[in-house]
Amino acid sequence: MKSTSESMIPPIGMGTFRLKGNDAYQAVSTALELGYRHIDTAQIYGNEQDVGRAITDSGVPRSELFVTTKIWTDNFTQDKLIPSLRESLDKLQLDQVDLTLIHWPSPGGKVPMQEYLGELMNAREQGLTRLTGVSNFTIDLLNEAFELVGPDNIATNQVEIHPFLQNRKLVEFAREEDLHLTAYMPLAVGKVMQDETLDRIAEEHGATPPQVVMAWLMRQGIAVIPSSTKRLHLESNLEANRVQLTADDLNFIHQLDRGERIANPDFAPEWD
Repeated sequence: MKSTSESMIPPIGMGTFRLKGNDAYQAVSTALELGYRHIDTAQIYGNEQDVGRAITDSGVPRSELFVTTKIWTDNFTQDKLIPSLRESLDKLQLDQVDLTLIHWPSPGGKVPMQEYLGELMNAREQGLTRLTGVSNFTIDLLNEAFELVGPDNIATNQVEIHPFLQNRKLVEFAREEDLHLTAYMPLAVGKVMQDETLDRIAEEHGATPPQVVMAWLMRQGIAVIPSSTKRLHLESNLEANRVQLTADDLNFIHQLDRGERIANPDFAPEWD
């Protein structure tokens, strides 16, 4: 059964982490031209303006797009969250984003979750965002969020998931709670291209290793937001849903997990 969030959030999107200036503009422009309709950005990426310009110049009707941004930790307090989201909307040249996420839990719990999630709910009531969610939340933090605002108000938890960090405890919890997940860094910043197992599976399916990995994630109902500036890769990634993995393929991918976390800043929560 698909959760409501899963049916609302497009299964494949264009991530913009580490893309700046003209690189971000060109990559998003190319993605939209190729048929991507889910674009993911964040306040801390410093590229909302470039993303917004690409969206505006693309001529794609707003109703066809799904745009996500994320509130940075410096903007969690009651006096800052909504003004910061309004600023993001100005940069994106949008009246409303489709999804606003809390980018990381407040470092050291400095700002109470009740405060920043409460403001996120207020932002939605004001029509600044259609859906609300979180990113980099652990099981304990998700349970706290559910208690504060209810699971229906957490449209997704965006976390790092790839074959080398399969995040199984969290994925299992999400499945039990019918919580949608979005995988960032699904290609492990290119490391999936250097793995023999993934290479072999890809060859058997006439596919690429990134397509195999994204097919594996989407099969679990997890949305993917790979980032690329190359047209060929962007085009290829869109074809991932045609790859039909076998039970053997899934078993081989299962064995690749080695807990290799890439995004782990010093303010990260205690991971599951």
